[in-house]
Amino acid sequence: MTNNSKLKGVFLIGLGATSYGMLATFVKMAYAEGFTTPEVTIAQFVYGIIGILLINAFQKSKKNSTTTNASSKTIFQLMLAGTSLGMTSVFYYLAVKYIPVSIAIILLMQTVWMGVVFEMVLEKKIPSAQKIISVVVVLIGTALATNLIESQINLDWRGIVLGLLSATSFTTTMFTANRVGIGISSAQRSLFMLLGGAVIVFGFAIATQTGTFHFGIFAKWGIVLALFGTVIPPLLFNAGFPLTGIGLGSIVSALELPVSVLMAYFLLNESVIGLQWLGIVLIILAIIIMNINYKKPH
Repeated sequence: MTNNSKLKGVFLIGLGATSYGMLATFVKMAYAEGFTTPEVTIAQFVYGIIGILLINAFQKSKKNSTTTNASSKTIFQLMLAGTSLGMTSVFYYLAVKYIPVSIAIILLMQTVWMGVVFEMVLEKKIPSAQKIISVVVVLIGTALATNLIESQINLDWRGIVLGLLSATSFTTTMFTANRVGIGISSAQRSLFMLLGGAVIVFGFAIATQTGTFHFGIFAKWGIVLALFGTVIPPLLFNAGFPLTGIGLGSIVSALELPVSVLMAYFLLNESVIGLQWLGIVLIILAIIIMNINYKKPH
């Protein structure tokens, strides 16, 4: 693989991570205008499904298209896996109602150590020393980044629980996404996982939405949330990861963390002290440690 291809992959993944990093700030801004979590999530998923449907239609219309259609079993498996995607959106968007965006994104990044636990329990793999060091660094970084050492900090426990639940469901999404429906196009996989996520989102909306549903969310924030959270990142990641490899790609995708904190700092005026920035750097360092290959090539 040429350096130019790898550089292109880094650029694509970096853009995708930046896109994800902006998402929670836009959600918080929608909340400030009176929109609810059910309205935000439904608008995002409806526009996201429409966008992915159009991409699938475009791929099938190409003359030299060799797209493999998914079997009914694969569709069911992808939709089942996609339910965790819907739960991630619900938990994460609920979390930012109770805690700052800069804290919510740090809790979401606990996927670094949760992924190690999932692998250990489900695949019976003992984590390497490299991964254990990464987990310890993440936990230290989290303590600093959430400012836990300051006794006067007052974080709403509901936001912390919801943030950790979003990390758990996101870890489940990542764990299953790379194991189900590998033989079909990424656009088809995205579509069926979104449909599975939509089942959770619509169920949540029906159960929790009180009063009139404000359809103005579709005109004001729906397209923005769908583009930055549902359409652009998966497309860029699917194009970029084959060029960089999982290791380098995972390191670059950590750009989501500082972008999210900076967006919250500049657009929401959230306070971020130096100690919290040190914690953010440690979390990114842990991701780098986990993905660097220390073995010398023969």
